[in-house]
This record gives sequence, structure tokens and C-alpha cells, in this order.
Amino acid sequence: MARDLVQLICQDCKRKNYTTTKNKRRTPDKLEFKKFCSHCRTHTTHREGK
Repeated sequence: MARDLVQLICQDCKRKNYTTTKNKRRTPDKLEFKKFCSHCRTHTTHREGK
């Protein structure tokens, strides 16, 4: 299967807030989004984690 589940981790508080899928063949680098963190209560950068 080409799509894998990945977790998005807040770069400020290091908590796992979101999960999504990505195609490893088309996007080999790590995903990065600006999303709302309910712990920080603001929009922060969320990066793909382990």
C-alpha cells in the first residue's frame, strides 16, 4: 500500500494533535502544516513525526 498514516506533532509543545495519510512515493520529505494546537491555543507549525 502506497499511503501510510502519519502523526502531526506541534513544534512548540511537542504533542501529537493530528493524524493524516500521505503517499510516500510522491512526497518522500516530511509534511509540514500550520494548524491549530489546542494545548498552545494558537496556530503553530505541525510537522510529521514518527
